[in-house]
Amino acid sequence: MSKRNTPQRRHTILALLAEQGEVSVDELSKAFATSEVTIRKDLAALEKNGLLLRRYGGAVPMPQELINDSQPVSQAKQAIARAGVALIREHARIIIDSGTTTAAMIPQLGHKPGLVVMTNSLNVARAISELEHEPVLLMTGGTWDPHSESFQGQVAEQVLRSYDFDQLFIGADGIDLMRGTTTFNELLGLSRVMAEVAREVVVMVESDKIGRKIPNLELPWSSIHTLITDERLSSTAREQLSARGIKLICAALDA
Repeated sequence: MSKRNTPQRRHTILALLAEQGEVSVDELSKAFATSEVTIRKDLAALEKNGLLLRRYGGAVPMPQELINDSQPVSQAKQAIARAGVALIREHARIIIDSGTTTAAMIPQLGHKPGLVVMTNSLNVARAISELEHEPVLLMTGGTWDPHSESFQGQVAEQVLRSYDFDQLFIGADGIDLMRGTTTFNELLGLSRVMAEVAREVVVMVESDKIGRKIPNLELPWSSIHTLITDERLSSTAREQLSARGIKLICAALDA
């Protein structure tokens, strides 16, 4: 590909990113017959404008959780988030996993002094950094997974194992009443390590996800201490969940 001017080159970079799902500095430098320094400047400018996310050696599309974070949070998620925050003690060390339900907790965390918060989510980290009374923020690092829109992998797991936490707040794609939490994502290792290093595992899901069976088991019931959902949960499901020996909280939607 012949060398193009800057606007044309950056437009083409975005087109390649949309087509391929990721781009590398080395490949782009060769394709445009320009230096890697120039390509890095292009990626930095595009990231500044919210059009992509740089990573080591290249770039990936901007995660949907950062693009869509202005969408209103449902009443049920807000109620579940309030119930989750109510469980957090002052000066607690907590993990907040990626997801819209867990992220809904963030605006209320500024009222809890002395918190230490670990997360694998850029969305959660950014929201925490904007709080007036910001908790101590820790990031797992690791490999960016565009499907789960979070950092995953061995590096993230090693970082987590360097700490211990009072609570983990984690969502799920579905709740299998017989097995535990389920997910569409096949990257399960980090969620399980999060559960291992936390003294209390709190699962947060809307009631319409309970009973939804998805092939990938994420956390078995033996790893879960508390389940927070909303008051729309059926009486049959309440009985089955209570029989699992977990603490069940059904948040009121008008709270």
